[in-house]
Amino acid sequence: MELRQVRYFVAVAEELNFGRAATRLRIAGPSLSQQIKSLERDLGVPLFDRDRRTVRLTSFGETLLPQARALLEQADALRRTARGFAASEPVRLGYVSWRPADLSERVTGIAQLLVDTWVMPSHTQAARVADGSIDLAICWVRATDLAEQELTGALLGADRLFAVSIGDSSPVRAQDTVVLVDADTEAWASWNIYALEFAREAGASVERIDDHGITGQAFYEHVRRLRRPVVSSPKRDATPLPRGFVRRPVVDPVPVWTWALVSRRDEQRPAVLATIEALTRDVKVEFDPDAWLPADDPFSG
Repeated sequence: MELRQVRYFVAVAEELNFGRAATRLRIAGPSLSQQIKSLERDLGVPLFDRDRRTVRLTSFGETLLPQARALLEQADALRRTARGFAASEPVRLGYVSWRPADLSERVTGIAQLLVDTWVMPSHTQAARVADGSIDLAICWVRATDLAEQELTGALLGADRLFAVSIGDSSPVRAQDTVVLVDADTEAWASWNIYALEFAREAGASVERIDDHGITGQAFYEHVRRLRRPVVSSPKRDATPLPRGFVRRPVVDPVPVWTWALVSRRDEQRPAVLATIEALTRDVKVEFDPDAWLPADDPFSG
């Protein structure tokens, strides 16, 4: 017997109509009917007499209904108590360059969220979660990283990457773009991995640099020097777009960078678990039909 089945039983008992109960519970009617039948099998008694037109509680159902309501009230009280504990516990979160605009609002009353002021690369943030320096991180991560460091990741968002060039703002095919790969593998490890795989699979050219020109004014100098569309990294950059420079959509395929909420696989702290649930609830990310993600991206399937 599952708690959700008890909740389904109470809803049907109050509505005395499977259709209305299914709408109230936001599940499909056939699924609701199957769950009630499963609950009746587990309890060993019929809860409802039903035909094509009417639904009535059996004597067993009438006897069990008050106990079922009491059970749900106890479960709700347990959740409220746990949330109260969680709200008083600090949860440390690190990020790279992106986080949901309503990050703080999502966890209000749930946990004391401390956003780490050290903005570090994705691979560093994931490693900090693994070693316990922080509790959560919003970063790009590979399935291999999750497995090796015993982490788990939930999709929070995605960036469609664009190219920067001079003059022409029309869409540009991936094979006609350039990706920059920096010699500083400590700072740019995640981007270098992504860029090299994109170049290999989509046919883009690779330009190796050693000046951290993945972002900032140096990036635009590379665009000017190469005279070709250069794919921009997902790193948020406050440097204004120079006069005459334009952003161009990349197509065939569309490069997409994912942002995951990373946590330890064995995480048990109520505050952290409540924060994960609050941040991932109702998140919907739709990818372009022509989207390209690295094969080892945990959300590529």
